[in-house]
Amino acid sequence: MSSSRRTSSSRQQQSSGRITDGQIIDLISKLHQVLPEIRNRGTSKLSASKVLQETCSHIRKLQREVDDLSGRLSQLLSTIDADSAEAAIIRSLISQ
Repeated sequence: MSSSRRTSSSRQQQSSGRITDGQIIDLISKLHQVLPEIRNRGTSKLSASKVLQETCSHIRKLQREVDDLSGRLSQLLSTIDADSAEAAIIRSLISQ
């Protein structure tokens, strides 16, 4: 297959919403590089399914942390005077 045909075929797949095998491999590689659980193990060879499982696990962990911090912030805000200096600092941090 000529280079122009491959390019044309690739464009058709992308325009139809399909993702190529090469794009999947690239995305899995990027996930592999940014996931702390994988990086810390020093494992260079993991299956795509394992990388995706680790990604889902990491996202769930981050969501739990967000929920925890949100709850702690709500508790903190409920214990301070809305016009206090502490409340102003918290509001300014949240708005950043």
